[in-house]
Amino acid sequence: MDERLLAERLITYDTASKDGLRAAAGFVKGWLEARDIRVVDGVHQGLPVIMAEVGPTGPGVPRVIFHGHVDVVPAHPGQFEPRVEGDRLYGRGAYDMKGALATMMLALRDVGGQGAVNVRFVCVPDEESDDVDSRSIDALVAGPLGDADFAVTGEPTDLHIGVQAKGVLAVRVEVHGRAAHGSTPWLGDNAILKAHDVFRRIETLPFSRMSSDLFDRPSINLSRIAGGDAFNKVPDSCWVDVDIRYLPNQDPGEILAQIRSIADLEIVRCFNRVPAIVSRSNPYVLALRAAVGRAVEGDALSVGRDGASDAVSFLEHGIPAVEFGPVGGGHHGPEEWVSLSSLQRYRAALGTLVDELPAALREAAQPQPLRVVSYDGGRVAR
Repeated sequence: MDERLLAERLITYDTASKDGLRAAAGFVKGWLEARDIRVVDGVHQGLPVIMAEVGPTGPGVPRVIFHGHVDVVPAHPGQFEPRVEGDRLYGRGAYDMKGALATMMLALRDVGGQGAVNVRFVCVPDEESDDVDSRSIDALVAGPLGDADFAVTGEPTDLHIGVQAKGVLAVRVEVHGRAAHGSTPWLGDNAILKAHDVFRRIETLPFSRMSSDLFDRPSINLSRIAGGDAFNKVPDSCWVDVDIRYLPNQDPGEILAQIRSIADLEIVRCFNRVPAIVSRSNPYVLALRAAVGRAVEGDALSVGRDGASDAVSFLEHGIPAVEFGPVGGGHHGPEEWVSLSSLQRYRAALGTLVDELPAALREAAQPQPLRVVSYDGGRVAR
């Protein structure tokens, strides 16, 4: 099974490290070139970026991107040793998203002989990065990928189509207390304890209880905390990083205003990444939905994703983009896995999308026929 072998190979690289990223990117490039696929490699902030392309170019040719990231969040060494139990392939990145990345590479090879759609594969090294100010995908979309018509990013969706994703509001909150000797904590005001209390109050603010058509609530995570400078001292300062994934119908400015209403805190840093929203009636989305329906022998559902992804970079540049990936679970956790059989269906869906896309676009471009309905005793064309 090609999907399994290629995914296992990618999992073996510790791509939470720079050396692992470079080694994995070298393997991806070599694999593609060995199959006579056009490859362009580059560097962003010292990290490798791989792009490849098949199919025709020129005016009027649909341009589709298969987007994946090879980087992963940190893990224990054993998690880079893939193992298979039944239909499940376990390992760091299996679900997010080396299983999808491997399958996209295979799908790119599968559609290399067709002559109607330009398909570009891009493998970035920094989707999971803390560096929110300079991401490779933003540079690529502003440059060589900026003329694309549609993008599919292989984030985990269980073979559903992610048409919405929550926005990201990362907030660093600083809290101050009063120092005292560690043996007499009642004489001080412990900033670490106060910071924890601030986080609990953020969890109860009005924005935390809102919902939307695809999401039942925002998500709020206390991701980092740092405070104190001595073992025997009551800490007089502390900061916390709060990761808020807000809904498409929410205003990040209003969320910040609610946080500022809490006494005894200061917002010292924040980052906002807007929600991802693409129309479910977009002809490329409809074509993907039809392709998925045939591959999974059932309806493809439109879903909202709690996590953010690089899809928003395409959307901000006016390129429709969706998240679409295989079945699995446990991403960013100790028992991450991907379904091997779903990788086969995922590969089939991507291939079917490319094969059937020209006909689907022609059909979408046809004017809709008028139909006649009765209205107040008359006849109205609609």
